[in-house]
Amino acid sequence: MISFAAQNVPDAFRARTLLRAWLLRVAKREGHSIEQLNYVLMTDNELLRYNRHYLGHNEYTDIITFDTSEGRKGAVISGDILISYDRVKENARAFDVPAQQELKRVMVHGLLHLCGHGDKGEKQQRAMRALEDKYLALR
Repeated sequence: MISFAAQNVPDAFRARTLLRAWLLRVAKREGHSIEQLNYVLMTDNELLRYNRHYLGHNEYTDIITFDTSEGRKGAVISGDILISYDRVKENARAFDVPAQQELKRVMVHGLLHLCGHGDKGEKQQRAMRALEDKYLALR
């Protein structure tokens, strides 16, 4: 099951049925299935509180991914993906792309983390960006 919520920001999740189908296809191509995946849009300040509390980082970020599979590593995904709506809009302006495209990029980025992909270091970041681009092109 994939759910979408917005806290104190406009609900920017469009075409939820299509989003769910797309995310399920991405997971399947990565060799995974989705048991429970929760996407939550929030403000910069709300996500900053999570970043400070859970990760010890005192900086704004566009996304935080929590793996809630509770030790059931493998092909079944469960997780919470928290997204800053403010960062999505700002990044969309900076990259000159529609906000919906940037939102989808961040959404698939979080899913790819739950599939086991990292983004520490330049090499992993390039690989992650290539996967994001690949799955953004998937219809």
